Amino acid sequence: MLRVVRRCAAVGLWRAAAVRPVHRAVCLSVDPQSGLADEKLHVRVQGLSPRDAVTLRAVVVDEQGCLFDSCAHYAADSSGSVDLHRDASLGGDYTGVLPMGLLWSLSPSVMEKPYQRLEKKSVYKSPMVVEVLVHEGHTRPKALPGAVLAKTKCERLFIAPGVRRIRLREGAVRGSLFLPPGQGTFPGVIDMFGDDGGLVEYRSSLLASRGFAAMALPYFAFEDLPPAMTEFHLEYFEEAVNFLSRHPKTKGTSVGVIGTGKGADLALSMATYLPKVLAAVSISGCCANTAAPLSYRDVTIPALMYNMSRVKISETAVFDVSEALDDPLDPANSQCLVPIEKAEGSFMFIVGEDDLNWKSSIYAKAAVSRLQENGKKNYNLQSYPGAGHRIDPPCNPFSPVAVDRVLGVPILGGGELKAHCQAQEDSWQKIQEFFRTHLE
Repeated sequence: MLRVVRRCAAVGLWRAAAVRPVHRAVCLSVDPQSGLADEKLHVRVQGLSPRDAVTLRAVVVDEQGCLFDSCAHYAADSSGSVDLHRDASLGGDYTGVLPMGLLWSLSPSVMEKPYQRLEKKSVYKSPMVVEVLVHEGHTRPKALPGAVLAKTKCERLFIAPGVRRIRLREGAVRGSLFLPPGQGTFPGVIDMFGDDGGLVEYRSSLLASRGFAAMALPYFAFEDLPPAMTEFHLEYFEEAVNFLSRHPKTKGTSVGVIGTGKGADLALSMATYLPKVLAAVSISGCCANTAAPLSYRDVTIPALMYNMSRVKISETAVFDVSEALDDPLDPANSQCLVPIEKAEGSFMFIVGEDDLNWKSSIYAKAAVSRLQENGKKNYNLQSYPGAGHRIDPPCNPFSPVAVDRVLGVPILGGGELKAHCQAQEDSWQKIQEFFRTHLE
């Protein structure tokens, strides 16, 4: 009931802003009006008076009914137009020429709890709908805006037409398999996320939309999988690799793997011990096995652990966990390191140099040094200044602080809006190129 009241109040604010009659024929266009979520938008306004001050806003209601919004201030040119590919925002949630700034800066509205992350849950049921509005005058973020001069909606698709989603219960393996349309075979990629657990599908569905047979692979806190990270058995991940490599829609007999956070060090272990894994992408990961012991046959890699006494809490109750993880480069923790020099496949490390969740940039450089010391050249390091921890596909807004689903508290992730979101755009293209190079 409270959610309904909050939503009604929020809608009332937007309607209240539109009661003032406007006699201009202002035209707002968003192109494409329906497209994949990793595509750029082109937003234009025409029919204003020269030098008119306007506020552009984006509004999204997620699947839980939470309202996210953003705003930016613009001034019309001499012809009465605003083009976000050309014109700089003068204020609001961002400044400068950022064509995707309205999407990048979406954050919980004043009606919602702070630090919630806008993340697509049900990629196959419906697209994300973004309403874009042009308001009269310049109004500060989260404040009641001026009269609505024009508005339109666009759809952000997380799954392309024709992509098939197959829920998996194959032996011990759980998850979802996304298959591109067409009669051909496709490079196979296993996709894993971090210690939030559960099934996360939005990256896999986008990979399939770009021509990959992509498996979203949960490894705890989903269906009959273990409820928490207490121990890992690489045989589970091996079973997933075998299933995907043998699938009739997968090209060849080898697969790739991509992981974020805890999923990243699992990706390194898979590439090290499982010969069918020829390409591994580690996003904001560690060079050691973290959180729980990992066993495979007669080998066990101990867990690099966390010391919660090193967590700092700000005056705004944001948790800084950047020092909580034990140092993987301390000789005392050498047994926790993943012996990636044994791998025959190739690695791509993607890190933000302003990652404040943990020291992923240092960990990636250490992994590269370990490969170099063993005469290996099978690596690619993409290190992005100004980027924070959660480097997602370019559809996702920037969240320098986000609520951790397990701990239930806001965790500092770091980064700066423009640099982080540009890193997401650049790395997304490089990830696809990397997999196509090594899995074709």
